Order: sequence, then structure tokens, then C-alpha cells
Amino acid sequence: MSAFPCSDDVLPESVAVLPLPEVADRLGLVVTRVHQMLRDHQLLAVRRDGVVSVPERFFDQDGVVRFLPGLITVMKDAKYTDEEILEWIFTEDDSLPGMPVDALHGPLAREVIRRAAADPF
Repeated sequence: MSAFPCSDDVLPESVAVLPLPEVADRLGLVVTRVHQMLRDHQLLAVRRDGVVSVPERFFDQDGVVRFLPGLITVMKDAKYTDEEILEWIFTEDDSLPGMPVDALHGPLAREVIRRAAADPF
């Protein structure tokens, strides 16, 4: 098995992250399945203080936020790097209620994906 992707920590310090074992516990999976989710671009991870972690906002009470994997796919297809995707998702947008990651938790999720597809690289 190949290593899983992990980005430099480009997130604001205020963004809470979960180490991979906590992600696995939250999802009811073994940690190697979380590694596969990272390889499959269903999630993105950063290395914060030497610990590989996933932003906590990528989850809701049901698991991974429903539209996150699709958003990552759209942005990867547009040749965004993982770091650029993370920066875009966690940057305040005046036309949304907060950051795109916040909108993924509500009725504007499809709008976020549309904007990601239309946003010039």
C-alpha cells in the first residue's frame, strides 16, 4: 500500500483538527480505512505539530460532510493542489455565510461546488 497524502498546514490556527485515530473512531472505521479515504481524495489531511490530522469541520453528526468528496474531486479535476483546496475551503467568502466549509453544512453546499467548478485557477 502506498503512503497517503498529507499537506503542509495551511489552515488558520483557529481551525480545529482531529488526529487520524480520532477520525477513525468518529467514523467507526479502522485507521487504515481513513488512510484509504485520504488516498481516494474523500478527505484531506494536514500535518500540524508533527501529527497528521483532518479538519474537524469536514464532519457532521452523520460522518463526512456529504458534499465534501465531490468538492474535492471538482477541485482536483481543475488542477488545484491539496493545499490550494484547503486554503479555498477555509477562506472567508463575503457572499456566503462564512467560509465555503461552513456552507457545506447547509443548503448552499451545491453552490459551493458550482463556484469551485467555475472559479478560474
